[in-house]
Amino acid sequence: MQIHHDISGLRAALQGDAPVAFVPTMGNLHEGHLALVTQAREAVGPTGRIVASVFVNRLQFAPHEDFDRYPRTLQRDAELLAGVGCDLVFAPDEKTMYPEPQGYKVHPPTELADILEGHFRPGFFVGVCTVVHKLFNIVQPDVAVFGKKDYQQLMVLRRMVDQMALPIRILAGETRRSDTGLALSSRNGYLTDDEKQRALLLSQTLRGLLTAWRDGARDVARLEADAMQTMRDAGWLPDYMTLRRQHDLGAPQDGQPIVALGAAKLGQTRLIDNLEA
Repeated sequence: MQIHHDISGLRAALQGDAPVAFVPTMGNLHEGHLALVTQAREAVGPTGRIVASVFVNRLQFAPHEDFDRYPRTLQRDAELLAGVGCDLVFAPDEKTMYPEPQGYKVHPPTELADILEGHFRPGFFVGVCTVVHKLFNIVQPDVAVFGKKDYQQLMVLRRMVDQMALPIRILAGETRRSDTGLALSSRNGYLTDDEKQRALLLSQTLRGLLTAWRDGARDVARLEADAMQTMRDAGWLPDYMTLRRQHDLGAPQDGQPIVALGAAKLGQTRLIDNLEA
């Protein structure tokens, strides 16, 4: 497996006609990321090439967030990627990605990007779309794979690809969970052992929202308020616990696929999760 830190070297290595699948990451990899690489291999076959990027993108972090302490584990990440058949790793530094202040940015539509995560993390999706669009220009993949755990992000990026007419097929990878049911996340490493057990309440509460909807409850505001209170009573600081339509994150409606989404802070760690129905 090759590791490239500069754009020209990566582009030279990707010359040829073989299809390219791309898995963007911020590193500190876990089994969820590795499953995306395996899915990428299935998409392009044994003769295709798999590129994974490892870059902690400052543009998507607010000043009070964890950019400086976000784990950088490139050597371990590269070993894990090699073990699942990744062909090339693109691991640029900030000077490579942003040789000058990034004045040109991708602003997704507010009706999708300023709700939920975008509401509580202003500018987050501008940072995500800008770096992903730039990475797409660098790698020029045929296929890109993103995890469903970042549900809204996946939707925003799919819309970006569609509206910008990018010749890239976006694939969604299912959320991977630990044996206990906790959604795998690079930020889980911040949790103490006790907090890892308490963190299961997030998915359990989301499952309760879906169960109530399936059982016929339709007072969505009440359901969401009760879910928020459940989290608060257990010592969490929730941002949102909500039911939405899967296809556009609008208000849920009978006869349409539903997703429950939640974001909450446990101790010093903010976690997100979602469950489809």
